[in-house]
Amino acid sequence: MIANFFRIALRNLFKHRVFSFINIFGLALGIAASLLIVQYARFELSYDRWEPDYRNIYRLQLDRYNNGKLSTRWAAGATGLGPAVKDALPEVESFARLSHHSAVVSYKDHEFRETRMYSTTDDFIRVFGYKTLAGAAAGALKDINTAVLTESTAKKYFGNEDPIGKTIFLDKKNPYRVTAVLSDPPPNTHLKFDILLPWASLVAHTGPDINTVWYWDGFFNYIKVRPGTDPAVLEKKIATAIQAKWGAEMQKSHDGMVIHLQALPDIHLYSHYLEEAEVNGDGKGVYFLLIIAVFIIVIAWINYINLATARSIERAREVGVRKVLGSLRRQLISQFLFESLLINGLAVILAFLLILLCLPLFNYITGKDLQLSLLNDPGFWLMLAGLFIAGTLLSGGYPAFVLSSFKPVAVLKGRLAKTGHGALLRQSLVVVQFIASIILMVGTFAVYRQLNFMQHQDLGVKIDHTLVVTGPAVIDSSYKQKLSAFKTESLRIPGVRQMTVSTAVPGGQTGWNAGGIRLVGSDPTTASQYRVIGIDQDFVPTYGLRLLAGRNFYPGLADSNSVLFNEAALKELGIDRPEAAVSKRIEFWGKQYTIVGVVANHHQESLRQAYDAHIFRFTPDVNSYYTLRLSTGSNNWPEIVASVRQQYKTFFPADPFEYFFLDQHFAEQYKADRQFGRTFGLFAGLAIFVSCLGLLGLAAFVTNQRTKEIGVRKIVGAGLPSILLLLTRDFMKPLVFAFLLAVPLTWWLLHQWLENFAFRMHIDPWIFIAPMLLVMVIALLAVSSQTLKAAGANPVKSLRTE
Repeated sequence: MIANFFRIALRNLFKHRVFSFINIFGLALGIAASLLIVQYARFELSYDRWEPDYRNIYRLQLDRYNNGKLSTRWAAGATGLGPAVKDALPEVESFARLSHHSAVVSYKDHEFRETRMYSTTDDFIRVFGYKTLAGAAAGALKDINTAVLTESTAKKYFGNEDPIGKTIFLDKKNPYRVTAVLSDPPPNTHLKFDILLPWASLVAHTGPDINTVWYWDGFFNYIKVRPGTDPAVLEKKIATAIQAKWGAEMQKSHDGMVIHLQALPDIHLYSHYLEEAEVNGDGKGVYFLLIIAVFIIVIAWINYINLATARSIERAREVGVRKVLGSLRRQLISQFLFESLLINGLAVILAFLLILLCLPLFNYITGKDLQLSLLNDPGFWLMLAGLFIAGTLLSGGYPAFVLSSFKPVAVLKGRLAKTGHGALLRQSLVVVQFIASIILMVGTFAVYRQLNFMQHQDLGVKIDHTLVVTGPAVIDSSYKQKLSAFKTESLRIPGVRQMTVSTAVPGGQTGWNAGGIRLVGSDPTTASQYRVIGIDQDFVPTYGLRLLAGRNFYPGLADSNSVLFNEAALKELGIDRPEAAVSKRIEFWGKQYTIVGVVANHHQESLRQAYDAHIFRFTPDVNSYYTLRLSTGSNNWPEIVASVRQQYKTFFPADPFEYFFLDQHFAEQYKADRQFGRTFGLFAGLAIFVSCLGLLGLAAFVTNQRTKEIGVRKIVGAGLPSILLLLTRDFMKPLVFAFLLAVPLTWWLLHQWLENFAFRMHIDPWIFIAPMLLVMVIALLAVSSQTLKAAGANPVKSLRTE
């Protein structure tokens, strides 16, 4: 019987080659695209789940309040939180805290600037599940001037040498002895590190208060709780413990804080606060892509059902004859399900080959590194088998039961051909396809338009033709003189117009955050928190900041106690007009400063973020960043960079020369958005392509069924336009209905996605109308291509068609 089923199935596949190709290729594309998206989503959702005890590890996320108003939200909170929570609550088994550092690290002739270094204790190694590859984890960070390296970092500095006991130097002067080597952090972790330094060294440098204070932010705090602990209950207990320990102090300064427990696996997709360890992912984006995966596979299955039910009239006589000859209904059902099994099986094989072929392209588009090792993942094969079984049953089940239900008498007398059997189902499924296509097109347009909106807004600051050099970490008492000489020599380089130094540049967070700032003599309850940037007198003209009132810094004046405010900071201060702020004095870090000028807001970070409240301090000898503004007509940038490098190595020979162009650096903030846009667009396009395949096949079949009708109409004088209108009308009705259903759903989805952006595009009507018109054009082209073929045929041949 199986052999007979196989022969009949092959006969039908070859007899209707076009429809077989559409079914197999459409299903293969749907399966391949869906599996790739699911693998991507699995990777994003797998962050930090490799940790054996991830269910019991939480990060303490801190919300700062000033006078009852939320001021800042920190990923890296107060340094005293970890021990305070551990001491007060028995549910907390252990804690780990980390402080981020960067420095020039050297060993013999190997010298690199390391930016992923953290000061911590042995507790970090105990809380997290990193394997010790060399040395001993216990006591590895107990002593001052010890260090723990990751495996790749150890190889970078020591090659095949045994690193244990070797000494590395930070900034050419601070020795650290390597005591242990840990396995590398996996790619799916939110906290990646290369070097761990002892907390004791940080305490020795800053003083013991760092262990206990509530107001010193910028430190990651993790706790490990006992199994079964309810995080909601624990949060309330933490609030009570904090109030008991620091409540009186916070009340005096009109400050407050609220701690939230962030489950370890939630940090990557749902945490976007100050001082994140890295740029995190987007949970909504991941689930939007999963929706696309569902759309693609459902559209492929719909194509199969549509074509199978459309062919039901043609196969009706086959069913009638088989029933007359004694075939049972269950045998017919088995036959049609076997055909579905064969088509889905061929589609799965083709999908597997497509995945192997397209995986490198997929990795490039998404920015991930999904290797062919996914073929060793049992989950991959389970999903593939699940799609195969589900596809066979869902796409083949309905046609099988419909076809097997035909009555032989009605079929052989030709009555079934005069009915609209299956038309309602086909029209309903076409509506679903159109809805999915419209949603995906609108989504694609919206993603690209929002990205274009962000990248082409006026930033309020000049970032083009701007070279930024990372300042030296190795400095001494002669640094001011060296900086002045380097600046003088750099400005002599042809093509370099201006130069400035600062603690931050556009394209990232400022690094300095200060609270409790208020006007001198004002009510302490008016104090607020600001972001502070240290600059010299050339920062404002070099970056093209617009001065709204007052003046810029002047080196000849006593500006060490002067500050500039931006508009957002002025608003925090409660002053409406820039002119009114000039000459006002503020209390700032225990000192008084005079506001000498007000500058317009600028985007320090991407347009996902609102304008920050910035205070600019006059600190002309900072060593964080050197910004060189180049001539707009310069086309010899390699020569300019080489000349700057030469001067840099002359004055700062102990530091590696590192640079970037600011426009590219700023654009890196949109890298995840661009990747999401490319990924969304690619798979939306695939879904629409699969939908068009089915539409083309359905149009061909429907046109073929009405060949005789077209011939009669031509004989009685019908023209091509009227015939085209006749056949396209049935497809336009579902399209209009789909548009009416898709618009409100798509509008809601867009609003959900755009909530992630502080500055966002306006949703215009054309963003819905244009995709609808495009889908209409695609549908017309699909139908017209078949209609023109039928309308151009000889009417005599059409009338002979059965």
